[in-house]
Amino acid sequence: MKAKRRAAGVAKVLAGAVLLVVALFPIYWLVAMSIRETGEMQGQIPLLPQSLTFEHFANLFLNEGFGQATLNSLQTTLSSLVLSLIVGVCAAYVIARRRFQFKLKKPLTYWILLVRVLPPVAFTIPLYTMFSKIGLLNTKIPVTLACVLINVPLIIWFLISFFQDLPEEIEESARVDGATEMQMFLKIVLPLVAPGIAAVAMLSFMYAWNEYTYTVIFTRSPDNYTVPLALSLLNSEDNLTSFGLVAAGGVVSVIPITLFVIFAQNYLISGLSSGAVKE
Repeated sequence: MKAKRRAAGVAKVLAGAVLLVVALFPIYWLVAMSIRETGEMQGQIPLLPQSLTFEHFANLFLNEGFGQATLNSLQTTLSSLVLSLIVGVCAAYVIARRRFQFKLKKPLTYWILLVRVLPPVAFTIPLYTMFSKIGLLNTKIPVTLACVLINVPLIIWFLISFFQDLPEEIEESARVDGATEMQMFLKIVLPLVAPGIAAVAMLSFMYAWNEYTYTVIFTRSPDNYTVPLALSLLNSEDNLTSFGLVAAGGVVSVIPITLFVIFAQNYLISGLSSGAVKE
């Protein structure tokens, strides 16, 4: 009996190891391609790099303008994330709480769902027309606002359940103690739903960072290119065989989102465990 359990445990460990290798191998290959010399990428490519070089990263920032693209992506992503969280969190709280009653509450909820269900390309023509008349085309503002448009419905629908599961007695107790509506919302409600905010912030950040469609349509100047657009241009006819350059661009594009997810994940875990122990 013990032998069977041991064999089953070994089989699970081996299966987990195989799955882990399969999942991590593309990431390893991307990094390995980015630090190989160009001569190693001709013919049969060895599994391990024979020599290390950072010339692809240097060319990426010195000749391809990837530094400006990274800065543009950070600006549009962080600004759209902040705006989306402010609008989405407040709207979700108002919709979830029964004391905020208005006639169009239910139709507004379904309208928000409709905006989220429709594909982003469905909004390109009206947004392009609107931004063209306002004179905002070829700037970073249309891309930022478009990301806000897509992320706000996600944040609202994700956080409504968090606010609804939060007992209203907590807010009533704070109101009895003399807390204002703003104090109750900022100091009591938001810390309790911090795990949900952290989770939806990760999703919103990933979408805004990887946004490509709106950037192609609303941006024409290379000074306003974001990372996905700059990365796609590396794979043009002139750089078709520059696999190391493309791989280096892929590595750079993954680093910010990985750091943000790690930070948000730690905050998510701390938020989940903050209420586990009562004094």
